[in-house]
Amino acid sequence: MPALERYFTKVRTLARIRGSWLAASIESYVEWLAGRGYARSSVTRRVPVLLHFAEFARERGAGALAELPEFVDGFVEHRSRTSSDLGGTAPDGKWAARAARVPVEQMLRLHVPGFSCPQPRPLPFSETAPGFFDYLREERGLREASIALYGRNLRCFETYLAAIGLNDLSRLSPAVLSGFTIESAKTHGKGAMGSLCSHVRVLLIYLHRQGTVSRDLSASVDRPRMYRLSSVPRAISWEELQQVLECIDRESSTGKRDFAMILLLATYGLRAREVAALTLDSIDWPGERLQVPDRKCGHSTAYPLSPAVGEAVVEYLRHARKPSSERALFLCGTPPFRPVSFALVGNRCGHWLRRAGIKVPRAGSHTMRHSCVSRLLEAGFPLKLIGDYIGHSDPKSTAVYAKIDIEALREVALSGCGEDVL
Repeated sequence: MPALERYFTKVRTLARIRGSWLAASIESYVEWLAGRGYARSSVTRRVPVLLHFAEFARERGAGALAELPEFVDGFVEHRSRTSSDLGGTAPDGKWAARAARVPVEQMLRLHVPGFSCPQPRPLPFSETAPGFFDYLREERGLREASIALYGRNLRCFETYLAAIGLNDLSRLSPAVLSGFTIESAKTHGKGAMGSLCSHVRVLLIYLHRQGTVSRDLSASVDRPRMYRLSSVPRAISWEELQQVLECIDRESSTGKRDFAMILLLATYGLRAREVAALTLDSIDWPGERLQVPDRKCGHSTAYPLSPAVGEAVVEYLRHARKPSSERALFLCGTPPFRPVSFALVGNRCGHWLRRAGIKVPRAGSHTMRHSCVSRLLEAGFPLKLIGDYIGHSDPKSTAVYAKIDIEALREVALSGCGEDVL
C-alpha cells in the first residue's frame, strides 16, 4: 500500500493531495517520513503545510521545483502571520514559523539538488570586533553554551545600535549606553538585565583593549542591583516530589524516559545539561556507578548507582529507547530520535510539575535539584558536603540553601542570639 493511503483514507483528501502540482514530491516525502518511523500525527500535520506552500508558490509564479527555495522565507512569514490552525500562541510566532519551515525545507532537501537550509546568522559584531568571540573562547576559556548566551545578548546591543544609526563603535558614549540599558529594561527582567549588562561590559573592556574606543566605557553600563542570597530556592517537599513521580504515565515511552530523567535530577541534584549529556557509557553496571563527566565547575563526579535510578534506566532502555546509533542515554521520542537537549529536560520537568498540580516559580529541572538539596539538609548534611555532592565549585553557591534549613533557623530564632548554633 502506498504510504499516502496509510495516513489519509478519505478519497476527497487523497484527490486534493494528488491534484497538487507538487503531488509527486509530497508523496515521495511522505514515503521518506514513513521509512523513518514518523508518527501519524506528525505526517498528517505536515502534508497540509506542503499543500499550502505549493499554492503559495504557484500564485507567485513558481513553476518548477528548482524555483521553490526563493519562496520559503516568504511562505514562513505568511503562514506564521495568517494561520490559525498551528496552535502557536507566542506573540512572535516562533512556534508557527518552525511548524511551517521544517516540512518545507525537509522536502526541498530531498528533491532540490544543492538545497541547504539558510546558514545561521553571523555572530554580532563579527565585522566591527572580529576577534571578540575568539577572545571569549581562548583567553577567558568560556564554554560554548556561555558563548552562545553572549551572542544572544550582544545581538540585542547590535540591533539597538543599528536602530539609532550608530555603525562606528568608536562613537560609543555613556549617553548611548544609558539609552540602551533604559530601552532594554522595558523587556528584560532583573536577572536577564544583569546578564545583558555584564556581557556588554566585557565587550566594552575588549574594545578599549583593542583601541577601538579611546576609553573604558564599561563603568557607564549600570547593572541592576542584585543582592546575594536574596532569593529562596524553589524546592518542593518529598511528598510533592512523590506526587510528581506518581502522575507520570510510565506506560508510554516518553513517560518511562521522563521518569528516569526526573529520578536522576532529584536523586543526585544534577543539572539539566548534565542529564542531557549522559551516555550509555556513563553507567558502570558491574560496578554500580554513575559517572557524570564535564560538570559546570570543570570536574567529573562518580556516584553510587541508586537501585531506584538503575531500575528506571533499565526499564527505559529495554522498553522505550528507540534503536539508534547514538550513544546518548536519553533520546527524543519522535523521529529522527536525536539526543535530548537540556531545554527538553527542563520542559518535561515543568510539564509533570504542572500535571501534578504543584505550583512553583519557574517550574523546571532546577526545582528537582533544589529539592535534592532540601532533603540533604533535612538529613543533617553540612553545606560543604552538599556543595561537593551537587557540583558547586564555590561554597557561596551553596550558602543560599541555608534559607530552607528550617530546623537550623528555628534553633537560631529560639536561642536568642544564634551563637550556640555557630
